[in-house]
Parts: sequence; C-alpha cells; structure tokens
Amino acid sequence: MSASRGHLPHLPATGDAVLRLVDTCRSPGHLPLLRAAHARLLQLLQPSDPFAAPARVKLIQAYAACAALPAARAVLDSSPDRCTVSFNVLLRALTAASLHRDALHLFASMRPQGPACFPDHYTYPLALKSCAASNDLLLGLQIHSAVAKLRLDANRYVAHSAISMYTRCGHPNDAYRMFDEMQHRDVVSWNAMISGYARAGLHDRAMELFREFVALQCPSPDAGTMASILPAMANAKAEDIALVRTVFNAMQFKELISWNAMLAIYANNEYHVKAVELFMEMEKEDIEPDSVTLATVLPPCGELSAFSLGKRIHEFIKRKKLCPNLLLENALMDMYSSCGCLKEAREVFDSMSTRDVISWTSMISAYGKHGHGREAVDLFEKMRGQGLEPDSIAFVAVLAACSHAGLLDVGKRYFDCMTSRYHITPKAEHYTCMVDLFGRAGCINEAHDFIIKMPIQPNERVWGSLLGACRIHSNMDIGLMAADNLFRLVPEQTGYYVLLSNIYARAGRWEDVTSVRNLMASKGIKKLPGASIVELGDRVHTFLVGDRSHPQSEMIYQKLDELLDRIRGIGYIPEKEITLHDVEEEDKEGHLQFTVRNWLLHSFS
Repeated sequence: MSASRGHLPHLPATGDAVLRLVDTCRSPGHLPLLRAAHARLLQLLQPSDPFAAPARVKLIQAYAACAALPAARAVLDSSPDRCTVSFNVLLRALTAASLHRDALHLFASMRPQGPACFPDHYTYPLALKSCAASNDLLLGLQIHSAVAKLRLDANRYVAHSAISMYTRCGHPNDAYRMFDEMQHRDVVSWNAMISGYARAGLHDRAMELFREFVALQCPSPDAGTMASILPAMANAKAEDIALVRTVFNAMQFKELISWNAMLAIYANNEYHVKAVELFMEMEKEDIEPDSVTLATVLPPCGELSAFSLGKRIHEFIKRKKLCPNLLLENALMDMYSSCGCLKEAREVFDSMSTRDVISWTSMISAYGKHGHGREAVDLFEKMRGQGLEPDSIAFVAVLAACSHAGLLDVGKRYFDCMTSRYHITPKAEHYTCMVDLFGRAGCINEAHDFIIKMPIQPNERVWGSLLGACRIHSNMDIGLMAADNLFRLVPEQTGYYVLLSNIYARAGRWEDVTSVRNLMASKGIKKLPGASIVELGDRVHTFLVGDRSHPQSEMIYQKLDELLDRIRGIGYIPEKEITLHDVEEEDKEGHLQFTVRNWLLHSFS
C-alpha cells in the first residue's frame, strides 16, 4: 500500500489494525502513510497500554525501512520504556545504512539506560561489525573483552563478527586464534576466516584454508565462500583456479554471486576464453546477469575481439536500462576499443552523464593505441580543462599515445609536468613509455641515457622496449647491451631471444643467429606457437600455427595457397630473414599463412 501526502486512505479505528498498517510500510514512498499511522497510534494508545512498547518497536522498524532514520531515533528517544530490542532494531538499521559511527554512539548509550537496555548476543555482532567498518580496533577489543566476560564468545554470530573485526582491523592472527578455538565451525565461520586472510593480503594463507575447507566436504562451500576467496585469486595458480571451478560445479544451487565470482577469477587471471564460455553457460541456464556480471565479462570480450558478443551485451544493457553506470560504461569503452571500434567507444563516452578520470583515461588510451595520438592529447587537455586531475594511469595512457604517434616533444613535456605540477612519482610503466617514445623516434642514444639516469632499477619492460627499438633501427651495440640486461632479469623469456636473433639477422650475422638458437635449445627455451582467436556464433575458437585439425583442412589450405599467390602477385614480400629466422625452415611458409588461414577457417565454418 502506498499513499501520497494529499491522498491518505481512511485509517483504522483500532490499535491492532493500525499496527498491521505500519507493518506494510517498507519503502520511502510509504513515509506519508507511516507518519499518519504514527499520529493515529498516539491518539489510540496510552503510555500504560500493553501494546505501546511493541508498537514503538514496530514504528522504529518501519521508519528504518522507509530510510527515515532520524524519525526512528526520535521514536526511540521519546520512549519511556526503552529496551534492548528497540535499541537493536535501530542499531541494525544504522549498520545497514553504513552509519557506523552513529551505530557505535548508540551502542555506547545502551548500558547507562539500565538493565533493560543491556546489550545482548544480538547487539554485540552489530557493534563489532561497526568497529570493523570504522577500523576501530580499540573499541573492538573492549567489546570482545565484554563478550568474553559474559561468555557470549561461543555464540557463532558473535564469533563470526569478532573474526571479521580482527581481520578488517589488520589482526588476522588474533582472528585465526578465535577461529581455531571454535568447537563447531559452520560455513560462515570458514568464509569469515578465508575472507579475512584474503582482505589482509595473505593470499597463500587464504588459499590454504580454502583447500582445507573443501577437503572436509562438510559443511559445503557456498556463494559466500566464492566471494571470500575471490580477492586471493589474483595471479592464481592454474591448479587453484581449477579447484575453485570444481567447487563451483559441485554447487547444487548457484546464486548470481557465485557466477560473478567465478567469472571474475577467470577474467582477472586472463582466462578470457573460459570467462566468455562461462558467461554463455549462464545464458543457457537462464541466469540473468547484473551490472557486475556484465562489467566483468566485457574485458574478456575485448581481449578476444569478440565484437558480436560485446555488442549483444551492450544491447542488453540498453534494453534493461542499466546505464548510467560508470563501471559498465567504462567497460563498454574498453571493449569497443580493444575490438578496434573507436567510433562506438566514442559514442559511449559522449553519451555518459558523468565521467571520472577512468572514463577519460579509457578514451585517451583507445585513441593512443589505435594511432590517433593527436586526438588522445586533445582529449587529455580537455580533461584537464574540466578541472579533473590526471592520475598515474592517465599519464601512462597519454605518454603511450605520444609514443605511438611520434609526438616526442609533447611526451617529454607531459613527463616533466607529471612530476613538477602533479607531484606524481614516475613508476616503471612511465619510464617504459618514455623509452618507447625515444625509441620509436629513432633516438636510441637518448633512450639509453634516459635509462641510465632512472632513479629506480630498470625492469625487463624498460630494457625490452629499448631492445625492440634497437631491432627497428639496427643499433647493434646498444641492442646487445639491452639483451644482456634482459637475459639476467628474465632468462626464460622467449621473445627477447627472438628480438636479439632478428637484430643479428638484419645485420647479416647468421653465425650469431645460430648461436642464439643454440643457446635457446641448451636452456630448453622454446618459442610458443602463434595463436589466433576467432569468434564464431556463440563460441570462441583458438587456432595454432600448423593446426590441421579442422575437418575441411585440405580445402582451406588449397584456398590459402591461391590467396598467397595473389598476395605475392601484387608485390608483397615478407621480411623472412628478420621475422622468421627463429622458426624452423619447414615452418616458415606455415607461419606466413597463419593470419589468412584463420580468416579461411572462419569462412568455411
């Protein structure tokens, strides 16, 4: 039931009936009706009436549900017969609204009211939750001490809240001590401890506890378990990802939070194909995605250039009117950009009612990586003109754009401005952009000098950028020095051996090329075969160089030979001596055929 301020229904004549009406008031739209019912109750009930105290509790609940917390507090303050239950109702509403300081002030006022208002086993979990959210360890310790004196720490709800409080306040060992002493651990206990370790950055401990929990088989992991382990799954091992998927598969009822967690684990670990496949599985199961689901699966769509799926998701977002939503809109921009669709990315950007620095950075990055450096710089200046301060990532985007567009002087100016005006300390990625900027402009000596003067230790990406520039500009001396540093830092990285081999090949030093190949063989380093990903209907397919597993392989390769003859006929001559000397002689032609063949696989499928 709802009523506008000017059209209230006829109110009942008895207190019981009015209280039933109060119970129906559960949203802000019901507030006028609730106020009218409240006024009616004041007329009908005397302070000594036995219904008065329960009525006030119901009013506090209703005002809280209608997001009128000051009114709820006023009812409590005006009550002559306040009790623990009435305090708990308001305390729960304040914590649910994230008004944790107000909740703690209310908690502190309970005991002075007398025994009728003493905190109980429902009060303490709420107070501990607010301590955790406020990072108030001192008060949390005091509350836990009071709980222990009252012997309430055996209560599982109190114990769960105490575990969360200790972990959120940076004391995971104290949390584990409580967890270890629990006689009966339910799924919430395990989830609280796993989440605590994960939040504290103790990812190995979180994963170890997760494995222990799964091995017990009772109680069974639930959606909360999936959400708890998620923060610990960045850069996860393949076997750990497989274990979480096994747990996910074993769930009889999969809530949306479980699907979202599994999607995020795949996406965060660059299992892009698996993320897209899982999303398609969701669709087959008729699980309706929410904004978090879509924002999670859009980046893998971009990485796979799965434009059709990304576009379909965008249409779903429009149909469900999920925007404006910064998270979704930023993800859409990135997806379109990764698929090479700058026009669509800019349309999303222009349609946004609100833009944050991430939004601007996404569009700047999109222009930069597609060679529109001047547009990227113009957009960066427009962002600054609107009073938004660029952050560290925004400078990476604009410096990379300058590099791709060959805007050497502009890039140098931005690098200086980053430190002098915005007081941002350059990180390895900023230095990498600058080395790339010098290198693309052919300023190899300047790039080398820049690295030598870096205040931080150059990493493999910095040296790798220099080595790549040396290959393009045939600078043997600096290239060898860069390679030497790279082999010390990342001795197993195949790509850098290939780059060095190409530098030798361009200089005609074939004996040195052979030496590099022999060195790779002696270290057991193998070049991974090239791979390409093609979106076909509702599936994403991966193809490798030399792959002949397609049932129409003979027909495809016959057509491929015809296309290659036509390519050569119009004058295309590949740089075999540079790009292919690291490939076995008999595989060179197959390497050249790779991109065209994947197009043919698409056609024949």
